[in-house]
Formats: sequence, C-alpha cells, structure tokens
Amino acid sequence: MEEEVNKHTISVLVDNETGVLARVIGLFSGRGYNIESLTVAEVDKRNSVSRITVVTSGTPMIIEQIKAQLSRLVPVHKVSDHTGEGPHVERELALIKVACSGEKRVESLRIADIFRARVVDSTNRSFVFEITGATEKLEAVIKLMMPLGLVEVSRTGVVAIARGEKPI
Repeated sequence: MEEEVNKHTISVLVDNETGVLARVIGLFSGRGYNIESLTVAEVDKRNSVSRITVVTSGTPMIIEQIKAQLSRLVPVHKVSDHTGEGPHVERELALIKVACSGEKRVESLRIADIFRARVVDSTNRSFVFEITGATEKLEAVIKLMMPLGLVEVSRTGVVAIARGEKPI
C-alpha cells in the first residue's frame, strides 16, 4: 500500500550567515526532494537569525526525514512543520502585469476588485496589480487575467506562521 504524498510548509530558523541557504537547498537537491516554494528573510537583526520557509511534498516518512535532516544542519535553531503542527496562516504576494485596452481593461479592473488586488502601476496600455493571499487565490487571478493580456507575473513564494501566541 502506497503512502499519500502531501504538501507541507516548513519554517526553519537559522543563523543569518553566508552559505546557510546553499546548505539547506543542497540537502533537498542532494536527496531528490522538490522545493515548490522558498522564501528567506532576516527576522531578528540583533541575534542575526533568518527564517527560511519551504513548501515541499512527500509521504509522511519523507517529510519526517526532511525535518530530521534540517535539524541536524549546524546553523539551524528550530524546524517547524506548519502543516503537521496545527493551525497556521499562509500567504503569498504577487505582482501581475496585464497589457490591455478597451473592454479588457475594464474587465481586468473588475477582476482585480473582486480579488482585492491593488493597482500599483498604471499606463494607458497596462496595469500592474499587487495581490496577497493564499496560493490558490493567486492562481485563480492569474488564470482569469491570461485571456485579458497577462504579460508577466512575479511571486514571492509562501510565508507562514503558526496561529496563536506561541512562537516557532
């Protein structure tokens, strides 16, 4: 019987130093694990700590292996699997450029309004929309904008945080 493959969002607190991201990515690539989304940012300047958020897929055994191997990396302080540890909030940001005129221009503004996207740049022939939300929401907007003149998309990748008062 084959185990089910599920998507997991994992946060890793690490020392903010040269080569740490390469070591984390190397762990994934060296073992053939796919990274679907990756974000990194310093979250504690005083202690020089960064947070790496990785979205990956695997069986429960593979996910446990990934977490165990991440925990063994020297600059890693903490590994948290948001998907397996309870309620959490996930968000992604995208900038979506649409080049259109006439009725398509009106329709792109209507879709942006429905999904609460903001116009952050406008010319006579194009818009750049900023949208934040769950990955599925972004995918829906991108799909709807394609026939209207979608030109380009830039996405941040998923960031996640546990709900409630407890820190990672």
